[in-house]
Amino acid sequence: GNQGSLPSHPELLDYLALCYQQEGWDTRAMLKHMVLSATFCQSARPSEKALAMDPENRLLSSAPRVRLEAEMIRDNALCVSGLINRQVGGPSVKPYQPAGLWAEKIGGGGDLREYIQDSGEQLYRRSLYTFWKRTVPPPGMLTFDASTRDQCTVKRQETNTPMQALIMLNDPQMLEASRVLATRVLATEGLDNRAKLDLLFRNLTSRPARSAELDVLEEQLAEALTQFEQNPVSAHALIHTGETAVDASAGPAVLAAFTLVTNTIMNLDEALNRG
Repeated sequence: GNQGSLPSHPELLDYLALCYQQEGWDTRAMLKHMVLSATFCQSARPSEKALAMDPENRLLSSAPRVRLEAEMIRDNALCVSGLINRQVGGPSVKPYQPAGLWAEKIGGGGDLREYIQDSGEQLYRRSLYTFWKRTVPPPGMLTFDASTRDQCTVKRQETNTPMQALIMLNDPQMLEASRVLATRVLATEGLDNRAKLDLLFRNLTSRPARSAELDVLEEQLAEALTQFEQNPVSAHALIHTGETAVDASAGPAVLAAFTLVTNTIMNLDEALNRG
């Protein structure tokens, strides 16, 4: 356009265009070139030299630190927990959503006045297949800045709101994913609680936890375990969120405590941001 700036790396664009053509217009191969490049894989933490030379990161001297998009946040939780259904193609599905939302927003009758939630494996399909009603978009995705799809959107806005934190802490899909991941880690033999917390941290952030971080997580685990032992009703409610069968062989209070800690780690910036 006549209002934009010229590309900062025209030779790179020429190279990528040539690769794309020579490899038979293979989009998958082109994306692989990009995500395996040193530029894409570099840290989001710039050096002092890079800040002085390239304060606006126009030369791509550091990776941009951006939050995962709405669909990716849900898919990441499903993937790391092992719940994800990788089926390709097929009709749209209706995952968890607040009850009565469609009925409240839509007047009259019709087949789409009532939201009928799917069950079983259909609940865990990738967000690409989530049924989208433009008058009542999926609230979780909308909160994380997904487009409403009622008009063209060139680029999604990026916001940080308290509502996003509430979804991560209370959404049935997030709590269920946290519980399933916690169950899997608890079933790992030969590990004490500290090692299990480190394994959870590795699963969700792709790095080992530091000693100080493990100290904080151990303290939270101890507090949560005490609370759930004193309030078994609360523990039962937490671990029975979602339709996946509950394996409480470690004990309801223990599973609930580890679920809570898992959800805490899932809410860290490192688990929600690329950088």
